[in-house]
Amino acid sequence: MPVELTIPSIGVRSRLERLATGADGALAAPRDPARAGWYAGGVRPGDPGPAVIAGHLDARSGPGVFARLAGLRAGAAVLVRDAEGRTARFTVDAVRSYPKARFPTAEVYGTTPAPELRLITCAGAFDRARGHYLDNVVAYATMG
Repeated sequence: MPVELTIPSIGVRSRLERLATGADGALAAPRDPARAGWYAGGVRPGDPGPAVIAGHLDARSGPGVFARLAGLRAGAAVLVRDAEGRTARFTVDAVRSYPKARFPTAEVYGTTPAPELRLITCAGAFDRARGHYLDNVVAYATMG
């Protein structure tokens, strides 16, 4: 199981929580804004397909673990260490922003032939009436 995420270029080093989907089918956010979480119902990082790791942009207490995710650049390294001490190394290919209402579920979670990684956080304007941000940022990375 994956236990730690490191993204040196944006200063992220986080233990990983296990995440699941809620009754509405949406991925639950990590409980701790300072920690990232791995979608345990999906692909393990390093296995064929898209592994998904999510984290908060911020919280009332300050910046979240993925506060700088939107600034991640193509070519950046992303490292995921598992419980046995092995590290899967990924390279960022692209970082994109999407309105939550048009989130590309198939593109993010759909099958891929090789190991890939998706990093997800919130972005855009904060809707105070609904209590959440209107957009998501997704970083796409491939193993290697």
